[in-house]
Amino acid sequence: MGIGRGDRMEDGLATTYRKVAFVASRAAEAQESCRHLGARYVNAPPEEADVIVALGGDGFMLETLHRFIDRKLPIYGMNRGTVGFLMNDYRDDGLMERLAAATETILHPLAMEAVDAVGETTRALAINEVALLRETRQAAKIRIRIDDVVRTPELVCDGILVATAAGSTAYNLSAHGPILPLGSELLALTPISAFRPRRWRGALLPARARIAFEILEADKRSVSATADYTEVREVVRVAVAEERAISLRLLFDPGHGLEERILNEQFTP
Repeated sequence: MGIGRGDRMEDGLATTYRKVAFVASRAAEAQESCRHLGARYVNAPPEEADVIVALGGDGFMLETLHRFIDRKLPIYGMNRGTVGFLMNDYRDDGLMERLAAATETILHPLAMEAVDAVGETTRALAINEVALLRETRQAAKIRIRIDDVVRTPELVCDGILVATAAGSTAYNLSAHGPILPLGSELLALTPISAFRPRRWRGALLPARARIAFEILEADKRSVSATADYTEVREVVRVAVAEERAISLRLLFDPGHGLEERILNEQFTP
């Protein structure tokens, strides 16, 4: 049985993790690792913990960040999934020492406010991106406003997304959007299969920009809006802005932090 505490230096002050909670995805490998670690280290209930250790893949890390967003707890992920971009390598030994040495990355999510065809408003947070996608065989027509100024009167496309720096290597990269370094204070506005304007490849926006989408001809060109895994169908208006009041705390092993991973991704063939 290991001890359940770790001391970490932050801004010259010692931060002590005394109560660790293990959470795992439903995957068999993640569940087995959770049982093993819970037996080896002191496993506190999540509501009493001061640090969360998440076992799974990137999707589960997003779920965990959303689940504990009100607790403001640091979260240390270990990869029991596929890609593991937001995770550390899995090892069952030296966990408390790794927590003590971990560096912290602060993320601010996007706040989405979507109004649907019957006038209902849905609010949700996105750590990776807010994405708008056409629902029918017809291309979507979308008007784009940035800080109340119309920048694109009509974008004809399959969709468009707004990605954070942390999410810029996910769907945004697959849609040929730019990779954003952490600390860049930028958001990526990336079209998905744009038809008109033909040569428009998106834009880099200040992180504090207020972005608004208006769905044109929404009655026959229906569009859905998704904030991470919260989806709203048949939207007519969508507003997106960074939620600076919410800070998400991710822990990474030294030399393998999220900033280094994003930088490295730009040099990966």
